[in-house]
Formats: sequence, structure tokens, C-alpha cells
Amino acid sequence: MQGSQICEQLSTDESAMARLQHFVAQRQAARGPVRDLEAFEQELHALFAAAEREALGQELARFDVDVPAIEVEGKTYRRVLRCEQSYVSAAGPLRVERTLYAQRQEEERSLCPLELQAGVVEGHWTPLAAKQATWVVAHLTPQEGEELFAMLGNMIPSKSSLDRLPKQLSARWEQQRQQFETVLRRQEAVPEQAATLAVSLDGVMVAMKDGGRAEKRACAAARGQHMRGPAGHQEAGCATISYYDKDGERLCTRRMARMPQGNKHTLKELLTAEVTAALTARPELCLVKLADGAPDNWSYLTNELPPGQEVVDFYHAAEHLHAALGAAYGETSPACKAQFEKLRRVLRDDPRGVDKVIRSLRHLHNRYPRRKKISAAVTYFRHRRHQMRYAQAQAHNLPIGSGVVEAACKTLVTQRMKRSGMRWRHAGGQAILTFRALLQSDRFDRAWPLLSGTYRREVKLPHKVIALSDWR
Repeated sequence: MQGSQICEQLSTDESAMARLQHFVAQRQAARGPVRDLEAFEQELHALFAAAEREALGQELARFDVDVPAIEVEGKTYRRVLRCEQSYVSAAGPLRVERTLYAQRQEEERSLCPLELQAGVVEGHWTPLAAKQATWVVAHLTPQEGEELFAMLGNMIPSKSSLDRLPKQLSARWEQQRQQFETVLRRQEAVPEQAATLAVSLDGVMVAMKDGGRAEKRACAAARGQHMRGPAGHQEAGCATISYYDKDGERLCTRRMARMPQGNKHTLKELLTAEVTAALTARPELCLVKLADGAPDNWSYLTNELPPGQEVVDFYHAAEHLHAALGAAYGETSPACKAQFEKLRRVLRDDPRGVDKVIRSLRHLHNRYPRRKKISAAVTYFRHRRHQMRYAQAQAHNLPIGSGVVEAACKTLVTQRMKRSGMRWRHAGGQAILTFRALLQSDRFDRAWPLLSGTYRREVKLPHKVIALSDWR
């Protein structure tokens, strides 16, 4: 007998747990296999989920308080309504009877002791369901999340609810962000093998819904100019701190990202706090500052962080070198390729490599004084000579490339937020970046209790008031 036939014979009044037990008992007594294993899997899963919802609903109902009045944070609220409410759980939708309380003389939102004591998230989600939904939307679009949950067959949140939830959670995280981040840092220990702390800062352009795209194009047209670059895009900031051992092997990385903001103020504040905490715990760490040549990044790294080794990303420096050689010999010519490979090795491996590269570029500039890319490269290398001691850095097993932060730009921002047609507002984009950064920094599981705990509040009974459940 198939599982569906078994379930049809059971009373609709029988509990989900009893139906599950009966189904399992029937299958244990059967001698042969089921005809369709996939159908059996689906039915078995549905029965387990129904039993889980039943048990969860019963436990959730225990958090309810049905008395004439309650006290929350020193205020008295009186009972106004008792009704059923639907909740999203990790096993699927629940309907639970709950009691509402309000201050009748004040226009204040009614309170639900069940939700306050159980920590129901945003009035609809059980804590585990909210955690799972947040994890999914940090990786997938709300539409993809809706489809994934539908296929898994547990909770079935809508695309719109999956879109709203991370924004609501992010807004709450931002209210206590500095406190939460301090707690997370205190819970972490600097790796025992760490010898180097590398700090990097970079950015990636994001399409913004409120980026003034149409206005920028109109202004350019009015001036008779052709708009260059991605109008309506703004730069989101990414930062990383990475620990390396004495042999130069990367041990772990913490990633941070913020939506576009003037001077990357919040991102820099966050990065400073991370560096300060690490060096306070391990002041002997060698601090290495890595970035491309962007002046704003270096202004911060040089002036606002403790002294350390400064290294311009080697691969960006090599790009400037290649551009100058291409201007002299032709980008695809054999001479350009050969000279680039030679000077690239000199720059990286020779203790006086940057000086030799500058001399070679100055020689080219004398030969081709009107070629601006050569002149620009000479200026670039001369101004950053002190940040291009690559041979010395390698001799001490220090990193010379900012690939870690560039990878963060890709994995934190580009892969999730730069799909075809995507445009973002600040709040929605920051919600994604916040939770993706926590996930990629191995902090999400420790951050979640801090955030979900803000939804729990203590409910007290006034003196001489006894809950009806105490008499049952």
C-alpha cells in the first residue's frame, strides 16, 4: 500500500505526529519497496514537516499570556484581543492563538507577549526561519530564494517577504552596529601563528536607483558633451584585514563592505576599529598596508592607521608599466612584451627594482616626450617609490598584492549586486552587504544571536495577577 493511500485512511482529526507514526509503522511492516521512491520521499518529508509544525505550534503557544494586564519595561498594558495569527517557521506556516495588549490612553502599537517572549522576528518569522531566509537572500535574489524554498518543501515565504526581511534586519543591526561589532571582535582571538596583519581598502561601482543617472546625462547633453562612464553608478567600499603566518601563508580574512558614502567614512571607521583591536591584542604583529594607487585610500591608510609597511599593489604597478611600454613600442609588439617581462621581474625581485624601472621609463620619455602615458608612468613610479620595495617585502614573507580585497569586491558586491538590470537603493544594498560580509568573515552564526536577541523582551505580570495557563 502506498503512503498516499495510508494517509487517506487516517482520520483528519488525528494529530500530525500520529499520522507520521502510522505511516512509518506501515512502511516498516511492508515487505517490498515503494513503487516510486521520489513520491515516497516527498510524502515522508511532508509528514515530518507537519509533525514538526504541530510540535512547534504547541511550543510557541506556551509563550502566550492570557491575563487582564501585563507589564513590559515598566509600562502596563491591558488585554484588548485574543485571535489567531500566522507565523513563518522553518517547517512551514503555523497558526497560533495569541493575546494582544495595548495602552488604551496612548496611541501605541499593541504588544503580543507570545512574540516578545519567543523572539518572533518582525512579527511573522520564527528565529530559525528568519535566520535561514536571511542566509538565502544574502546569496540569492528574492525570486531565486522563493523558488528554492518551494522546492525544498518546508517554509514557503513569498518573494516580497524575502525582499523586506533583510532590510528590516539591517536597519535594526545599524542601530546597534558598533556595539555588535565590538562583541564579535571580543569573541575572536588573533590566530596564534599570525605574524603579519595586512590591511586593504578598495571600491567597486554599483548601479543606484537614486544615482541621478538621467540628470547626469541631461547635464552632459546640455553642455554639448558625451557622457563617459557609468552614469548613475556610485562606488561601494570594500575593506579586508588578513592574518599571515611567518612563512607568508594567509590564515584568515575579515571582510567589510559599505554602500556608497562620502569619503567612505563608515567603512574607514570600521576598518580602524578592526585594526586597533588586532594590534591591541597582538602589538608585535607586522602591519602591512596594501592598496592600488588611489590617493584617497592612501591618505587614510597612511594618516589614520598606525605606522606600518606600505605596499602599492604590485599588479597595479605592473599595469602602469605595461601602459608606458605599450605607448613606446606598441601594446601587442614583441618588443613591448619582452621589455615588459624583463622590467616586471626587475621591479618585483631586484632590491633596487623601482629605481631601475624609473630610469628605463625616463629614457623612454626622453625618446618619446609627447607620449603622455610614459610621462604619467614616470610620475606614478616616482611618487610611489617608497611603496614599491617588493624584493624587501618578499624577503620577509610579506604580501605584495591587494588581490584579497579585490576578491572581496567581486564576491561581496559584484556577484550578488551587479547582475543584469540590477539597481539599488542604499538601504537595500547595505542589507545585502552587511550579511554577506558577516558570512564571508565566518561571523554570521555568532552575529545572529545578537540581532535576533533584540526581538526578545521580558513580560511581567502585575502584582496578584495569575496567568490562566497556571491554573490548567
